[in-house]
Amino acid sequence: MGPAGSGKSTYCATMMTHCQTSGRSVHLVNLDPAAERFEYKPTIGMHFLRAKRCASLLTSCSSFFAIQLDICELITLEDVMDELQYGPNGGLIYCMEFLLNNIDWLEEKLGDFENDYLIFDCPGQIELYTHFTIMRRICESLQRWNFTICGVYLLESQFIEDKGKYFSGVLSAMSAMINLEIPHVNVMTKMDLIEGAAGAAGVGSVENAKASKKGNNRRKGPVGGGMRKRDLERYLDPDPLLLVEDVNAKTSPRFHSLNQAIVQLIEDYNMVSFLPLNIQDEESVNYVLSSVDNAMQYGEDLEPKVFTVKQEPKDQEFDVDFDG
Repeated sequence: MGPAGSGKSTYCATMMTHCQTSGRSVHLVNLDPAAERFEYKPTIGMHFLRAKRCASLLTSCSSFFAIQLDICELITLEDVMDELQYGPNGGLIYCMEFLLNNIDWLEEKLGDFENDYLIFDCPGQIELYTHFTIMRRICESLQRWNFTICGVYLLESQFIEDKGKYFSGVLSAMSAMINLEIPHVNVMTKMDLIEGAAGAAGVGSVENAKASKKGNNRRKGPVGGGMRKRDLERYLDPDPLLLVEDVNAKTSPRFHSLNQAIVQLIEDYNMVSFLPLNIQDEESVNYVLSSVDNAMQYGEDLEPKVFTVKQEPKDQEFDVDFDG
C-alpha cells in the first residue's frame, strides 16, 4: 500500500530477490485488475518452503517473478470500463467489489498454496485501504482461511520535503491501519536517495555507520540539500511539533487550529512509525523483512532442521600384551 510512486514495485522485487537469495521461496498473487503487462521469470519447479500458512499483504509486485494467481482471469479493469463506461477509479472499485462477491473463486485458487508464503500484489488506489471496507473484508476472508497476514504501507522519502504532504502520508498510514485491523508495518522507501540516511537510522551500510561515528551527520541528497541524523529520526518516528513549528509559520492563522487538531490526533493514537529502507543495502532489506516476519509471527510453526552427524568408525583396539 502507499501513494503512487512510493516504490511498491521496487519493494516487491527487492523482497523477492532477497527471499530467494536467503533460500526462502514465495508465490506472487496479483489482485490488481488494472495490471496489463508482466515480464516475470517462472518459479514453477522450485522447492517451496512448507511453513505456517502466511501471506504478506504487499502491493504492486515487480516484473521479475512469476504470478501464480491472477485476478485478471476473473475480471479486468479494461473490460469494466468498456462495458459499463466507468472511469479508472470507479472501475477499479467495481472490480474489487466483484472479487469480493466471488470470494469463493479466490479461496479455490489459494487452496493450491495453502502451506506457502504468499505476496499479494494489490491495487494502488489508496482509498481502498482508507475509505472503503473492501480490502478489510478480503483480509477477513484470508484470516478465516487460516492465513496470517501483514499490511505494509510505503511512503517515499521525498515526502520529507513538504511537511504538510508528509503528515498527510502519516494520516493515510494511520487510516489504513485502523481500517484494515491487521498487523501493520510502515516503511520509508527510497532512503538511498538520502546519502547515509539508512545508516543513520541504524540499519544502513557499514560505511555510512562509520561516517556517522566520525561526526559526518549531515545527509546529502534531495531533501533540503542535507539532513542530520536527529532530524531524520523526527520523520521516522513522526514528531508532531514539525507540523506546528514549520507549517504554522507558512500558513494563515485560521489554519493553526486545524494543524493543532492534526497534531493532537497523531499524539493520541501514537501508532505510526517508519522503518527506513535502502534497497542498495542488504542489511536494511533484511531488517524490514524481519520486521514483517515478526509482525505476522512467520516461522513459529516451522520445524527445525535436523542435522545428522556421520560418526567415524572407532579405531580398532589391539591387545598390547599380544606377543608375535
